[in-house]
Amino acid sequence: MGLMKTCTLDLYTDYLLSSTGPTTATGLSRLLDGALSHDHITRWLSSAPHGSAQVWRQAKPLIRQAEARRSADEVAVLIVDDSVLEKAHTDANELICTHWDHCQQRYVKGLNFVTLLYQAGELAVPLAVELVRKTVPVYQPKSGKTSYQSPFTKNEYLQQLLRVAQQQVAYRYLLADAWYASAENRTLVRALGHHFVFALESSRPVALSEAARAQGQFQPVQSLVFPDTHPLRVYLRSVTEAVLVSRQVFTNQDGSQGVLYLVSSDTDLDQAQLTAIYQRRWKVEQYHKSLKQNASMGKSPTKTLATQASPFLAAVLAYTKREVLKLKCGLGHFRLKAQLYAVGLKAM
Repeated sequence: MGLMKTCTLDLYTDYLLSSTGPTTATGLSRLLDGALSHDHITRWLSSAPHGSAQVWRQAKPLIRQAEARRSADEVAVLIVDDSVLEKAHTDANELICTHWDHCQQRYVKGLNFVTLLYQAGELAVPLAVELVRKTVPVYQPKSGKTSYQSPFTKNEYLQQLLRVAQQQVAYRYLLADAWYASAENRTLVRALGHHFVFALESSRPVALSEAARAQGQFQPVQSLVFPDTHPLRVYLRSVTEAVLVSRQVFTNQDGSQGVLYLVSSDTDLDQAQLTAIYQRRWKVEQYHKSLKQNASMGKSPTKTLATQASPFLAAVLAYTKREVLKLKCGLGHFRLKAQLYAVGLKAM
């Protein structure tokens, strides 16, 4: 039975990688000429494990290979971010519900997940993934209705994942946007023996010296004067040691200018190094895009909690399979998908 489940998972992830439309149990059964029945695949989706342990088992051999090949001056990082897979027309439950999407700056209905991504050299693989489940009822006195929330915040999910990752991989930096730049996260990263590079809200209060901090003399980071684009050494309320803060001005596609503030606990970095390290955070955005467009995430028309969670996990595992192919072939995820499609057209 265990072998059959492994074979089904392997076949199902291959199906997700090759599919260009809806992914159904009936569709996979037809591709296999009935070798696996529709009922067998449906039962497997209902009982398949869907947790971070499976994600780690898939990623571990790749990470160990990367660690063995990595030179002394190469640095591994972990990147955390969450994303929402929109499911506007699916019945609501503890998984498919309303979540705040900080990319779109609005509430959307869908499946929310938090990923801890390992990145070193050309490798970028999910180390752990958690689905956000809203199971705690909260009575709203104004509306007289009951809503639901998750028993954990996204920052608490991250803290749980970091404690597990501490036993799994070696890394130097945790990268994240401003959503995860909480005092608790900064303190935990340093306590675990690592450094952080986070985006920072422009209103974040900082002190220019230890004495100023002791006297409560704080000012918003946006009011600082940065000499010749160099980072400044400042103090935060919650971190005992000094940190570096940098300011970057960039131009948006519409021609407008934006400002990004970065903070790092590694005070030995210069501006170029700080910028280069944070730019690696873009790998998690590429991961989200590839999940949804190259691994058929969200294309399975399932209705129960179990059968909604299993295709999600399978899409994450399919992404890792695609990452293996990327390293072997030297082609990106979208190029690999296009070549697979071209081979299929030729065969037809």
